[in-house]
Amino acid sequence: MNIGIVCYPTYGGSGVVATELGMALAARGWRVHVISYALPSRLNRFRENVRFHEVEIPSYPLMEHQLYTLALAGKIIDVARYEQLEVLHVHYAIPHAVSGYLAKEVLTRDGIRLPVVTTLHGTDITLVGLDPGFHPLVRFSIEASDVVTSVSRYLRERTLQLFTDRTSIEVIPNFIDTTIYDRSRYNGTVLRQHLAPGADVVLMHTSNFRPVKRVTDTIRILAALREHGLNAQLVLIGDGPDRIEAEHLCRSLGLCDAVHFVGKVMATAELLAAADIFLLPSQNESFGLAALEAMSCGVPVVASNVGGIPEVVTHGENGYLAEPGDIDRMARYCIELASNRKKWQHFSQAARAAAVERFSVEHIIPHYEALYTRLAHT
Repeated sequence: MNIGIVCYPTYGGSGVVATELGMALAARGWRVHVISYALPSRLNRFRENVRFHEVEIPSYPLMEHQLYTLALAGKIIDVARYEQLEVLHVHYAIPHAVSGYLAKEVLTRDGIRLPVVTTLHGTDITLVGLDPGFHPLVRFSIEASDVVTSVSRYLRERTLQLFTDRTSIEVIPNFIDTTIYDRSRYNGTVLRQHLAPGADVVLMHTSNFRPVKRVTDTIRILAALREHGLNAQLVLIGDGPDRIEAEHLCRSLGLCDAVHFVGKVMATAELLAAADIFLLPSQNESFGLAALEAMSCGVPVVASNVGGIPEVVTHGENGYLAEPGDIDRMARYCIELASNRKKWQHFSQAARAAAVERFSVEHIIPHYEALYTRLAHT
């Protein structure tokens, strides 16, 4: 079967999940056509059964702004015709679901059937989609899609509350390649000496450093652990608008030697193998893919009790949850795990088990395969 996948090529979760989905489908014998304005970061080498189609955005003197939505629809039409797509799967509502709808309507007039699956990932519903100018378009594109999925029950309920009374939104959670995100593959002892020399406790956080991630909270948590007498260090992976504020906070607290800014790194699995505790103090998360990556590497998670995170992290079993901004409580949880090796080991094993048993490629991909097959033969 020929599957079209539309996604953003950037560092964020929706593009990562879409690309990983495409690669997993290709490995199982499906022919996958990825459509975007740039090569997705995870498609960094040739992969059998995966083809990339770049959207070229025209520039006309009359039109001041880029026409990506229309250019994308045109590219979808072209790929669908000449690669004989049987299903189109768009990730993120704006503008992908709109472009998918336009392409589908044009193709229908030409006698070509192209079912559209729309997967909602988070900020397309909870942030971008709430813009008054976008809201009616998001609502329409959701209701016009043949199938809509969301990455968590939380996001499904928010979508129903904010946009539509369509009850047929299927929850298919994000997934992880647990053979890659596996602590046993890497030499964590050597890695932690490079990342955080001499540390007894290594805290880690990865994100796009946007305000919703509350990156500076991780630094304040570190400060609390060091005040408690623990030789803790913090490794920050990623980059974004709040990095400057985080750097300034390190300087003002005298923690420059204990906080290590790694920047954007694709091979996060290897770095996670060197961590003791993963911090995710976000203001909101529709799923918490970064937490799942850490759990798959056997790293207990201390996170905010918001959004879809409780669907991934089980409080008191494989991690701890606290209210956003409750730095003192998160710090106490970190101290508890750092001070009790037996408890840390139990949490580590439980985190790994949850990732393998609930969110592995082998567990989740069949849900998408069944969905595609049903649509293609309806």
